[in-house]
Amino acid sequence: MAAVRDNKALSRFEMDVDGAVAFANYRLTPQAVIITHTETPRALRGRGIATELIKGALDLIRADGRKVIAGCGFVVDYLYKHPEFADLSA
Repeated sequence: MAAVRDNKALSRFEMDVDGAVAFANYRLTPQAVIITHTETPRALRGRGIATELIKGALDLIRADGRKVIAGCGFVVDYLYKHPEFADLSA
């Protein structure tokens, strides 16, 4: 899978896949990143791309020493299913 990057100019985490971009919009607070929306292009759905995107986003958030606030249902579900990221919950 492609690497996840933080596009600070657009306030979103991005991942290029097959010529398209999956992304997760976010807002910053002083200590946390609020992921507000996750979007996978229709042609790429059902392949686990959003899962890889959120995993990569959480790894970047952890590396920055921040916490995360799940502001969209996909991230809520991801965090529930992946307790290894419980330490990031704000």
